[in-house]
Amino acid sequence: MIEESRFEKGYKKLSEIDGEAGEMVVENLKDISPDLGKYIIEYCFGDVYSRDVLDLKSKEIAVVAALTALGNAKPQLKIHINGALNVGCSINEIKEIILQMSVYSGFPSCINGMNALKEVLNERQKQGKNDLIGDSPVNETSSNSRYEIGAKELEQLDSMQVERLEKAYKDFSPSLTKFILEYGYADIFARNNLDKKYRQIATIAALTALGNAQSQLKFHINGGLNIGLSVDDIKEIMLLMTVYSGFPSAINGTNILKEVLNQRKK
Repeated sequence: MIEESRFEKGYKKLSEIDGEAGEMVVENLKDISPDLGKYIIEYCFGDVYSRDVLDLKSKEIAVVAALTALGNAKPQLKIHINGALNVGCSINEIKEIILQMSVYSGFPSCINGMNALKEVLNERQKQGKNDLIGDSPVNETSSNSRYEIGAKELEQLDSMQVERLEKAYKDFSPSLTKFILEYGYADIFARNNLDKKYRQIATIAALTALGNAQSQLKFHINGGLNIGLSVDDIKEIMLLMTVYSGFPSAINGTNILKEVLNQRKK
C-alpha cells in the first residue's frame, strides 16, 4: 500500500473541511505564488489538520474564535465559518463563539464576525444548503443577581478567582470586577447552548492568537484543564495557531502551558 504524500493528505483534508471555498483559495494563488498554495495544503492541512488529537469541530471552533479576535482576515474567517458548518457546528454554536469574542477582543471584532457569518449563511442558502440552527441559549434565571451568577460561573474554572479579582480591584476599580462577572460570565459564559469545553477551546485559541494577554491565557489554560480539557488538547490548539497567528504566538502559548503544568504539580 502506497503511503499518501503530504500534499495528497492535505488536499483531502482541505476538501473535507472547506470544500470549494478552500480549493478556490489555492487555485487563486497559482499565478502569483504557487508555493504558498502548496504550503497551505502540505503544512496547514497535511501536517496540522490531519492530526487526530482534536476533532475537526473543535479545530474549527478554535479557528473561528482566533480569526474573529484577530479581526484582520475576513475572507479567511468566512472560509472557516463555512468549514465549521461543514464539520458539524450549528449556526447558534458559531454565533456563541463570535459573541464570546466580545469579551476578549471587543465589540467591533464581534460585530464584524457576525456580519461575516450573515454573509456565509446567505451564500450557503443560495447554494441550497440548509444548516442546522441548533439550540437557542438560555441564561440562568433565578432570584440571584448577575454578580452572583457570574461568580458561580467563574468558580467552575477556578474556585479562587473571584476572591483574587475582588482583592485586586476592590479599592482601585471595583466596577471592573463587577463587569467581568456580570457581563463576561453571567451574560456570556452562563449561556447554555455551547459546551463549556468548546468555550475554553475558543478562549485559549483567541488569547494565544492575540498574544497580548499572557496572564489571562494562563488562567484559561488552567481553567480548561479544570473542566476536562487534556494537556494534549491544549498542545494541539497551540499547533493549530501556528497556521493562523504564527509560530511566535504558538511558542509563547506553549510556554505558558508549561508554566501552568509546573504550578499544578506543586
